[in-house]
Formats: sequence, structure tokens, C-alpha cells
Amino acid sequence: MAEGGASASTTGFDQVLAFTVPERDARGRVVRLGPVLDDVIGAHSYPAPIRNLLAEALVLAALLGSLLKDDQGQLTMQAQTQDGVVDLLVCDYRAGELRGYVRFDRARLDDLGPSPSLHALFGDGYLAITFDLATAGQRYQGIVPLQGESLAGACESYFFQSEQIPTMIRVGVRPSANGCVAGGLLIQHLPEGEEGRERLHVQHDHPEWEHMRIIGGTVSLAELVDPALELETLLWRLFHEEREVRVDQGLEISKGCRCTSEYYRSVLSRFGPTERAEMRNEEGLILVDCAFCSRIFKIDLD
Repeated sequence: MAEGGASASTTGFDQVLAFTVPERDARGRVVRLGPVLDDVIGAHSYPAPIRNLLAEALVLAALLGSLLKDDQGQLTMQAQTQDGVVDLLVCDYRAGELRGYVRFDRARLDDLGPSPSLHALFGDGYLAITFDLATAGQRYQGIVPLQGESLAGACESYFFQSEQIPTMIRVGVRPSANGCVAGGLLIQHLPEGEEGRERLHVQHDHPEWEHMRIIGGTVSLAELVDPALELETLLWRLFHEEREVRVDQGLEISKGCRCTSEYYRSVLSRFGPTERAEMRNEEGLILVDCAFCSRIFKIDLD
């Protein structure tokens, strides 16, 4: 792998690059979100702390979701609490499509100042990560407490506790005049292969993993969000001393709200006539508010 030579259109914004370092038994993902991030976040007038929180969550969803081998599979991240300023954060990834939403108490948020901690936002909350494998008809879910400094740390805990996979994640978010830029790096140690093997006894102090963890830890947040730094160049900076690094073609990321009038019409048709009548407004329409895209669908079942 050589530094330079890749165009911004192939390794720039809204792309995920998958890579492996065979001799270190490691795989990883690197992503940088730009216009797609602005599209998702721009659906709501989020204050800065919430905007940054959702940007981090969307980067994590792209990193974790791109690990799916099932093209129709879905990764869902849901952070929830009963006593926090943020009572719900949800985002998901499916086939390169991202969407996300945050519900919060604006008055309580204003009392926290410009840079609230994760605990200040969520209190004693938890993070649920769900992998839905559509082709196999299987679902895997892990739940971890929202402790530490960031959502990325909670995701590392998920892999440690639920998957027994040593994992390092770094995420950077940078507000800009035109919106927001966010990037992330994920590295995992898979000494027994990516699938079909028991991982309960993976050594988290394995020398190969220690090497990868140290190298990955040298990435700066500024590098992750620098639009002038191509993702392949970033990987070259990190791993140019390795004998072999395999990089797959970038997967494009797009905004993916899947709500349509046809979908809501099919859902509402399952209710009885009396229930549907109670839902109608004075014009005979049923109004459905999509939290993800901040659109109101006017459904006429007649």
C-alpha cells in the first residue's frame, strides 16, 4: 500500500474503507462523514451538544454496521435512560444507509453548559447494540451501561463483554461553518478467524493485538476529520511499516430514512375501523410524524 494516488471521490466523504492486516490477525474500518451527516442532523434544529452526540453515534453505526456480511442485515444502536437529559438516542445502518434521531429535554440541557459529559446527558443509562441478519433470520443483541467518556468507549465494552473481541475505536467530531464533519477508526483482533470459531478465550494481552492497539492509538482526532486527508493515506500513515495491508473498495454511505406513505398506509390498515376513525383529524386524514426525517405524512386510507 503506497501513500497518495487515490482520488477524493473514492476515499473522501461518506465512505467506509475496510482493511485487514493479515500478519497481525487484525481487521478494521475507517470512515469519514460529511454531507450525509449534515442531511441526517439537519432534519432537526439540534443544539451543539446533541449534534455532536448524534454525529458520534452515526460514525459508530457506520463502523459497526459495515462489519455485517449480510447485505440486507441491519445494525441498530439505541441509548436510553429514565433519568437523563437525553432519554433516547437511536440510529441504524442498513446496506450503507444511515439514519438517527435524539430525543432530549431542552431546558435541562441548557443548564449543563456547552460541553456536558456522557453521564450528565444520560445519567445511569444503557446502550443496546443489535445485529439483525435478514438472510439467516438471526438477531444478536448486547446491552452495556453507558459509562466512561464516550459512546465509542461503550461500544468497546460491548465487544469485550458480548463478543469477546478485543476492539479499539476512535471517533472525532468537528463542527464546521457549513455543518459538521466526523470520522472514526475501528480495529479488531481476530486470531481465530472472522467466523466459525470460538472466541471465549481470546487473549486481550496478545502481543499482536497490543501492537495494533498502540499503532491505532496514534491516530489523532484531527486526522479523522481532516477533509484534505484521504482515508487511504491515513491508513498508509498508520500501517506503512506492515508487510501487507489489504484495503477494500470504499462503501458509499447515504441518508436512509425508509419512511414512506405506502409503508404507513400498510401499518395503519392493520388497525380496526374504530381505531382508525379515532386517529383521523377533521379532514379525515391520519397524520404520522417521522422522527428520523422530521416529516409529517398525511395518510388518507380512503
